Amino acid sequence: MMIHRSEVSAGPSLFDAALEVLRHEALEVKLACSARHAAAWRAGGLSTRGGVPVGPLAEPGRPARPCLVPPRELPRRSLNSREGLAALLHAVAHIEFNAIHLAWDAVYRFRDLPHGWYDDWVRIAEEEAYHFGLVRERLRELGYDYGDFPAHDGLWQAACETAHDPLVRMAVVPRALEARGLDVNPAMRARLLAAGEQRGAEILDIILRDEIGHVAVGSHWFHHLCRERGLAPQATYRELVGRHLRGGLKGPFNHAARLQAGFSAEEMAALEGR
Repeated sequence: MMIHRSEVSAGPSLFDAALEVLRHEALEVKLACSARHAAAWRAGGLSTRGGVPVGPLAEPGRPARPCLVPPRELPRRSLNSREGLAALLHAVAHIEFNAIHLAWDAVYRFRDLPHGWYDDWVRIAEEEAYHFGLVRERLRELGYDYGDFPAHDGLWQAACETAHDPLVRMAVVPRALEARGLDVNPAMRARLLAAGEQRGAEILDIILRDEIGHVAVGSHWFHHLCRERGLAPQATYRELVGRHLRGGLKGPFNHAARLQAGFSAEEMAALEGR
C-alpha cells in the first residue's frame, strides 16, 4: 500500500527545514539550502509532523547588502543608461529573492493544512529561486550584482502583518501584492524593449508565466479556506484588502492574467468599477 507522506511521522521535519532556509544570512548558502530541502520534500524525506513550534520571526536572515530603505527613498533612474537598466532589474531580483522567503514562511508558519498546501509552497519557493537566478545572471552580464542598489522591505512587512492567519496571507500576498506584479509586468516589459533590453524582457515573460500560477495557488487556497469557514469569498477579499492594503487596489489591471490566476469575471468587474 502506498503511504502518503503526510502520514509518515519519521524523518526530519519540513517545518525545521523551512526555518533553516529563512534563518540563513549568506545568499549562496540560503539558495543551496532552499534547493536541498525542496528536493528532500519531493523525495519524501521530510515530514509534516513534529518540528519546532511556530514562533515569531521579525525578519529572515539576509546578506549584508542590499541596503534596505523606505520606498520613497529609492532613487528614480532612467532606462537610458546601463545603470538604470540594472537598477530596474535589481528591483525585480529583490522581489524574487523575498518571494523565496514568503514561500518558505507559508510552509513554516501555517500548520495542519492539507498536504497540497506544502507541495504548492515548496514548489513556488523553487520557482522564485529560479527567477532570482535568471535576473541575477542578467545583472552580472551588465556588470552589476544583487546588492549593488538599495531596496525596500515591503513584501516581508506584509508577511509579518499576515502571519496570524493563512486566509489573510492568501488574500493579501498572492491575491493582492503578487497579483499586482501581473498588472505591472507588461508595461515594465515594454519599457525594457524600448531601451533595447531584449533579455530582460524575455525573463519577464518567464516570470509572468510562473507568477500567474503562483497567484492561482493563492486563489485556490483562499477559496478553500473561505469554504471551510463559511465565508463569502468576494466580500471577504474586499474586507481583508481594505484592512491591510493602504490605498486598496488600483488599476490598470492585467485582466487576462488575473482571470487565469483564479479571479472570476465578477471579481474583475468589481475591481475595474464596472
